[in-house]
Amino acid sequence: MSQTAFLFPGQGSQYVGMGQDLYEAHPEARTTFDQADTVLGFALSDLCFNGPEETLNDTINTQPAIFVTSVALLRALESNRLQAPGFVAGHSLGEYSALVAAGAMDFAAGLQLVRERGRLMKEAGERSPGGMAAVLGLEVEVVNELCRQARKETGGVIQVANYNSPGQIVISGDFRARDVAIELAKAEGARRVVSLAVSIAAHSPLMECIVDEFRQAVEAVEFRRPAVPVVANVSAAPLESVEAIQEELVQQLTSPVRWVESVWYMIGQGVTDFVEIGPKDVLMKLMRRIDKSVQAMSVGDVTAIDSKQKQGGER
Repeated sequence: MSQTAFLFPGQGSQYVGMGQDLYEAHPEARTTFDQADTVLGFALSDLCFNGPEETLNDTINTQPAIFVTSVALLRALESNRLQAPGFVAGHSLGEYSALVAAGAMDFAAGLQLVRERGRLMKEAGERSPGGMAAVLGLEVEVVNELCRQARKETGGVIQVANYNSPGQIVISGDFRARDVAIELAKAEGARRVVSLAVSIAAHSPLMECIVDEFRQAVEAVEFRRPAVPVVANVSAAPLESVEAIQEELVQQLTSPVRWVESVWYMIGQGVTDFVEIGPKDVLMKLMRRIDKSVQAMSVGDVTAIDSKQKQGGER
């Protein structure tokens, strides 16, 4: 019997206008956005629908915006008796949406935690400035080695942040070390190296300065054991207890996202259908590079929801 996994995207999936058609067409989504506005005390929905773009792209806003849009999409899908997934997983920030989907965390508590995560990560970016870059066309071992060389040459911080797909690896660190790593990657024959439009060095030791404060925020949330296995970014294995969830969310700040291994784990467990739930289709595109033999679809707007519902929740 085939199994389905729900996947939830992270930062970089946001765009002005996301969720607006959903809000107008599905009561469950409208309730989700309205609740978010109440919980946060400002009109996050208006920011999602109307921008301005630079405010939406500020990580303190981006993180709750993607989280709320993803959960609103999930609630709209669930209202039509969507087939329950065998697994869930989220890319970085998306892990919080996955925890809500698995029943491990309430939406309101998750929203407050995501907002705090965005606030603290922005603060870390101001205290320990850095950036990120995508390296295309090099093997993992090569990228790890050039990061090591850049650290040795600069005495700075640089490491792999995201193992996104074969041939697409994101590095993260202070600006000088990142720039040296970029030049080394080009010299090694990288097909392309792209500096990302972010103001923080996520998933690197530069986030260490906020770990203690974020741990307190995590420990204040009431988690439950997941009803559906949540495949973790840090370990690429299921989170099976409240303690494991808490430790995962804290470690994730400074640890690489092992996305390729997470997907391979789910495929190894019999998953044949992957459904990305959130704005855009970033994870579906990565899936094509990870394993073309599996089915993958993106559900990011009303049209996609209607298409999914016509299939009766089945691929």
